[in-house]
Amino acid sequence: MDKVLFYGMTGEKMGFLHILLNALDLSAAGAEVKIIFEGASVKLVPVFEEENNPLYKKAKDAGLIAGICLACSKGMGVLEQNEKTGLPMLSDMSGHAGMKEYISSGYKVISI
Repeated sequence: MDKVLFYGMTGEKMGFLHILLNALDLSAAGAEVKIIFEGASVKLVPVFEEENNPLYKKAKDAGLIAGICLACSKGMGVLEQNEKTGLPMLSDMSGHAGMKEYISSGYKVISI
């Protein structure tokens, strides 16, 4: 099966819920799946944590979430909240979460 990286950029909750749904579905089918919160989506992490969102929790517990952009978390004022999640804070691309590692490892990138 494929390797897929979901690179979430939008801060729109419904769109990101569909990232989570697809990631879980592909993972259940045997794909190697990772999710990165980048751009405005970093503001959704505290929302999902606070509401104990079942899709987010399932993806987090399954280890599908690769991490959260450090620079965007700082810029959007959610760094402290995001650090408390225990998820990795990613900064490999000039302070942001890069795709290069995943692309060079054969992942297909889907950015929403």
